[in-house]
Amino acid sequence: MMTRRGFGLGAVAMAGTPAWAAASDFFVPPEEAPHQATFMQWPNDPSVYPDRHFLRMVQDNILDIANSIAQFEHVILLAAQRHHAVISPRVGDRVTLWDIPTEDLWARDSGPLFAVNAHGQQRVVSLNFNGWGGKQIHRRDGQVARRVAAKVQSPLIDSGLVGEPGGLDHDGHGTLIAHESSWVIGNRNPGLSRTEIERRLVAAYGADRMVWAPGIKNEDITDFHIDSLARFTAKDRVLIQLPETIEDHWDQAMWDTHDILADAGLGLDIIPTPTRPRVRHADFVASYANYYVCNGAVICAQFGDARTDEIAVDALQRHYPGRDIIALNVDALGELGGGIHCATQQWPA
Repeated sequence: MMTRRGFGLGAVAMAGTPAWAAASDFFVPPEEAPHQATFMQWPNDPSVYPDRHFLRMVQDNILDIANSIAQFEHVILLAAQRHHAVISPRVGDRVTLWDIPTEDLWARDSGPLFAVNAHGQQRVVSLNFNGWGGKQIHRRDGQVARRVAAKVQSPLIDSGLVGEPGGLDHDGHGTLIAHESSWVIGNRNPGLSRTEIERRLVAAYGADRMVWAPGIKNEDITDFHIDSLARFTAKDRVLIQLPETIEDHWDQAMWDTHDILADAGLGLDIIPTPTRPRVRHADFVASYANYYVCNGAVICAQFGDARTDEIAVDALQRHYPGRDIIALNVDALGELGGGIHCATQQWPA
């Protein structure tokens, strides 16, 4: 359980050129661009969730998220066929079940990352999910991106990296941000320098620059994914959640990331971390930044702190004008170290 947490390239690459190095006009669009659908995954494996009562709570959160998104766009929920009879009565008709087996819910990390070009072509970029450096089983989750690519008949392009899309954020206009701790680490990319990892990430996303902050290694399952801290809301504009006081090395690392992003010329808007959430144990991740942008709405978390819940909704409304802001209680995901963004992956239009 989480705590705190090849398809032929054809003309895309010259013979002998690694997929990640091939020049192309493909790029990963920003999350706020139009979607065909949202992918989600069904948590079910007893080795990940030995407590059946808690598993039901997590599944309830996933269904709440899926049904909320389905008010605005189609949702594809990936689950082995044997689970469909249980799920179907609890979702609306805009939630479709695909028979793709899963172990856990983290579609942001193990789901398909789509890149597009100006001609309307799409491909799935593989970041070779390995259970956050072998920390969790991923026999089925590690195959999700490949199986989705096959089902939608999209080329699958190997990035030449091991990692997770939740380990970086991008504005869709050329800039990436990430913590080194999630990428420059032996359990994902042994032997690769930060420069080489950056080269491959920039190629995979169709970007042209990357801003790194140190992050923290080996203290949570993701090695400090940046998508629970800082998110692009437009070109060179970032919404970042920060503690109002510095109490420990996590707080310091968050503020260090803020300073590095500011020094890189990115515009920053700060929202506070809740101080009075419903759940108050140390491993609970109360991240407003871990929201998801779908067609016509932003799906975000609320944590029971009336002051900061309101500040977060106001900030999201300011950054995404014209979209509904839907705030959900997803405390079970926070207890796992994640949130709504972690549980979703967009399929661009």
